[in-house]
Amino acid sequence: MEAKDFADIYEEIAVEVGAETAVAIHKLFKGQQILFPQKLYKKDYIYNYIKQNYNGKNIRELSKMFGYSDRRVRQILNEFAK
Repeated sequence: MEAKDFADIYEEIAVEVGAETAVAIHKLFKGQQILFPQKLYKKDYIYNYIKQNYNGKNIRELSKMFGYSDRRVRQILNEFAK
């Protein structure tokens, strides 16, 4: 079975992550309507990651990684500095 053999969204899933994963997703969620939040990670994980991986020069990189503004990353870092 190939990605082109799947219907609608399952074809897109199969192209991106493989036919086996598309079948698994279908088995788990068929018939359900699912909304995926914009944020992938929990806030605690993001804050800890930023704290542990800030090197004094990578605010822009960290902000892009999590979809935050540079200002928000600075605020997070300041919260940990207290």
